[in-house]
Amino acid sequence: MKSLIFCVSLLASALASPSLLAQEAPIRVGMSGQYFPFTFVEQDELKGFDVDVMNAIGEELGRDIQYETASFSGLFGMMESGRIDTVANQITITEERQKAYIFSEPYVYDGAQVVTKKGNTEIEGVEDLKGKTVAVNLGSNFEALLRELPYADQIDIKTYDSNLERDTALGRVDAFVMDRVSASQIIKEKPLPLELAGPTFSQITNAYPFQDTEAGRALRDDVNQALAALREKGTMTSISEKWFGTDITQP
Repeated sequence: MKSLIFCVSLLASALASPSLLAQEAPIRVGMSGQYFPFTFVEQDELKGFDVDVMNAIGEELGRDIQYETASFSGLFGMMESGRIDTVANQITITEERQKAYIFSEPYVYDGAQVVTKKGNTEIEGVEDLKGKTVAVNLGSNFEALLRELPYADQIDIKTYDSNLERDTALGRVDAFVMDRVSASQIIKEKPLPLELAGPTFSQITNAYPFQDTEAGRALRDDVNQALAALREKGTMTSISEKWFGTDITQP
């Protein structure tokens, strides 16, 4: 009888605290697998900076990480429908996104970068994009950054799910825009004739988005605690230096 009372009491406590019920559940993380070197697939294995960071967060919290891959443009819809808990794909914090979601503390500090075909003398920075065709990842914040420019109506913006760097190298578009770290790694690792065009033109901070619900806020708080612990241990710096040779996790 005492055993039955104990079980009922434990169940009541768990029901009163949803986080207890979810304690052993995996964290479902969405990513594209197409944003080298943050998330990419190599020999059927999902790899990258974001994969390593999220795995470290899972280890810190004692929870498994379950990855779901989809086109970048569909990741937020998956989170809104409850198919995933968060997105780990270099998500930039913006005013518009903050109206719809809550965010963890930033874990990447970077800037928006223009990239052109090597030898392009017409584009030496963002101010030279007037009258040009510029590619950005579909659903990314870089389209919004370009549209905020005073001469945005003079830029032909093309959105891509992938291969924007290839089309730039082939001359099908004049340039593409993404974060400087990713652009630098693409130039370093891929056999494409590309180069950075000028300095970054906008500072960006990346973080994990969550639904603004009780469960979403609880998971956001857990992730923030894990990030703080990983920074203190030096894990964030180590992961960043592994992929980039520098620490992009500090402002």
